[in-house]
Amino acid sequence: MRIVKNPPVQNWAGLLQRPMLDDKALEDKVRSVLNAVQLEGDEAVLRYTQEFDGIALSGEDQLVTEAEIAAAIAALPSELKQAIEQAAKNIRLFHQSQVSEPVVVETMPGVKCWRKSVGIERVGLYIPGGSAPLFSTILMLGIPAQIAGCKEVILCSPPDKSGGLHPAILFAAQLVGIQKIYKIGGVQAIGAMAYGTQSIPKVSKIFGPGNQYVTCAKRLVQQEGIAIDMPAGPSEVCVLADATANPAFVAADLLSQAEHGADSQVLLVTTSLELANAVEQALDLQLSKLSRKDLAIKSLDNSTCILIETMEQGLSLVNAYAAEHLIIATAQPELLAEQVVNAGSIFLGHYSPESVGDYASGTNHTLPTNGYARAYSGVSVDSFVKKITFQQLSPAGLKAIGETVTLMAMAEGLDAHANAVHVRLDYLND
Repeated sequence: MRIVKNPPVQNWAGLLQRPMLDDKALEDKVRSVLNAVQLEGDEAVLRYTQEFDGIALSGEDQLVTEAEIAAAIAALPSELKQAIEQAAKNIRLFHQSQVSEPVVVETMPGVKCWRKSVGIERVGLYIPGGSAPLFSTILMLGIPAQIAGCKEVILCSPPDKSGGLHPAILFAAQLVGIQKIYKIGGVQAIGAMAYGTQSIPKVSKIFGPGNQYVTCAKRLVQQEGIAIDMPAGPSEVCVLADATANPAFVAADLLSQAEHGADSQVLLVTTSLELANAVEQALDLQLSKLSRKDLAIKSLDNSTCILIETMEQGLSLVNAYAAEHLIIATAQPELLAEQVVNAGSIFLGHYSPESVGDYASGTNHTLPTNGYARAYSGVSVDSFVKKITFQQLSPAGLKAIGETVTLMAMAEGLDAHANAVHVRLDYLND
């Protein structure tokens, strides 16, 4: 992890740049898989599952059975079940608070307007498997979908070499009421949910994280009219710290994101050179104990420690970066947090590790990355609903607003719009 001291503002953009990929080659490869799934359906999905995941499944084998779910529940240690249930309780409590009843507003006498949230009828969740089966993401997506009232939620996750899914994935899915679980991963899963196949229904919106291929696939199907949760890239964290920060804590937070993958990025912004040097030592010490050490080391190669002179500079820098996760490890984090305008999720103080938000505090861990926090929010109940507006006018209300509407419509040259009001007013005045 390189240390850069007091860089001039004009150099910030270069320092804050995320790792870049060869988008053209990636996009061509992903598009070819999507096209095949769209044309061939299950046949292409099964072929790519064998090619990419090394497992041959039949069309019937793709859907997880009730017996498989029961076996997974029985196999999962009770301590882990209790941990997942506790996390689910906290996540549900936080997300339930986001639900509000429609408020009827009478904008003028006899003119009533309101807005109602309606759950998206069918949504698809993508859950990575492999070396890190992200069963926690099922809670983060399945619970708000359930609260929003989505009628059908389907889940896709890549099978292991034995053709199954991790027991924790199946336990978490049944815990949040997901009944259709498919053993499909990668680009072919995104294609199956986007276009529909003989076995897998087409969805209206796709949620969930994934590697560069999955992320690219989501971006491409979005261009074809399938909604996605948000544009995203590799996971990232930024720590804004002063001399009061604990170097071991900071190093642990940086590594908690670095272990996601070689293309993840971590950033330390601090006013203290002493802290920066101590964090370097703590990183070396903690790295040696990590099972995903090699991935973390590659991630640290993409990462930087930036020394700044004042916290005001630090705030400007972290707002420019727009981190997925921002940890404010300072003496007065609440005061600094008030000035943050670009971040996916913020963790205040020395005892709020990012991993708590990833799993169990209650907030959602599906967050905008790659600088998209400048314009996007993390997943919430709102992500799973459409907001439909209503209006209802009484005869008196139409009379009161009629002239305003007709004058505006005529000025825009839209006579039929004006006439829709005139015919009613003529009727009422007869």
